Amino acid sequence: MRTALIRSLAALVAAAGPALLPTAALADPSAAPTPSPGATTVTRAGTSFLTATAITAGQPVRVAASTGDHLYWSYPATAGQVHDITAAVAFPRNRSGAATWTLDVFDGLRRRQACTAGAQTPTVDATAARVALGCTLREVRPWAEPWSADPLPGTYFVRLSVVDVPEPDLGAPIEVELLVSADGDGGAPADDGELAAPLVPNTQAGAVLTDDALAAPADDAAEESGGLDELLPALGSRWIWTTAGGILAAVAGVVGFALTRRPRRG
Repeated sequence: MRTALIRSLAALVAAAGPALLPTAALADPSAAPTPSPGATTVTRAGTSFLTATAITAGQPVRVAASTGDHLYWSYPATAGQVHDITAAVAFPRNRSGAATWTLDVFDGLRRRQACTAGAQTPTVDATAARVALGCTLREVRPWAEPWSADPLPGTYFVRLSVVDVPEPDLGAPIEVELLVSADGDGGAPADDGELAAPLVPNTQAGAVLTDDALAAPADDAAEESGGLDELLPALGSRWIWTTAGGILAAVAGVVGFALTRRPRRG
């Protein structure tokens, strides 16, 4: 009798179990960001802001790297969009200790942007084989005050790195997956201004001068001097004060002589 009662209760709990689970656990997996149809997978990553690999929203990233590497990607953003960056890192099991990973996002001025949702800096123990990271940015504004850090249209940078890891685990192979999704049609919301130009970093600040280009200005200056530098000494404060002192001494001598000499008598 008791055994039958226990079996009945177990069956009742099993039947009612799904109804007792949180709504988040029953969420549709299709709601997660998915790559755009036909998008080409990116298999590279930069090691700095200047070498960041360019990607677009909806383009999947799959890269093989090592623990301790700083991986950089860049993508364009327009006003009215809300970007969601998701990343996953797979590494070997049985590591030396826990590790903390971070996902940072910067705008075109390299200002770090705040995340409104997502596990931006998760920590996993030594037995974990995978860590998931995420960052949902604020809506991109068409303009903002110069002193604010509001997200503006332009180029954005994503950096994935490990910030706390045991030294023996440095250099271990990892597999990184990353995806940037954009919500919104990109239309500028109702606002009182508009950015004149997107915030795009200048990666071509100048050109490298050759030896001939560096020697040309020196040759022109030598021709314009006409050899005067060899004839006249370089003028300095000592030469100026010496000359002025000599002139004043001569004037003072003439004036003193004129005042002290006796007039001739006829």
